[in-house]
Amino acid sequence: MPGGPALPIIDVTLIDGRPPALKAEFIRELTDAAERVLGVPRASIRVLLRELPPENWGVGGEPKSQAPR
Repeated sequence: MPGGPALPIIDVTLIDGRPPALKAEFIRELTDAAERVLGVPRASIRVLLRELPPENWGVGGEPKSQAPR
């Protein structure tokens, strides 16, 4: 790429409710994968976790908050 490689931004949307420790592990694992596969410096990798409440997430025409577990 002209001027060097673009800095990766990994943008993930999840249903909220996961504990902070699990999200931290997920961020580390995504960063590890991007570093290994893309060959970019770890410090340049950005991970965004966007969390939505279940009532704002539809699956099969129904809000996830109303879906059977």
